[in-house]
Amino acid sequence: MDYRTRIRNVREDRDFTQARIAQVLHKSQQGYSHIESGRAELKIDDLIRLCRFYQLSSDYLIGLTDNPRGFQETE
Repeated sequence: MDYRTRIRNVREDRDFTQARIAQVLHKSQQGYSHIESGRAELKIDDLIRLCRFYQLSSDYLIGLTDNPRGFQETE
């Protein structure tokens, strides 16, 4: 899954507006909208803030896994 779709879905599932997430990231609503729409890239510092805010793993937010807590080692 594309990370833009994932961060939009997480935001919508938790009933947050783009304006609220923009506040978390210290951006304007338009600046955050550009990330979700693909007109701007998600910076690593913003990814870290989103992970902490949502309490989700970065692997999940960027679409590397469907496990919200990240990869789990298997033996």
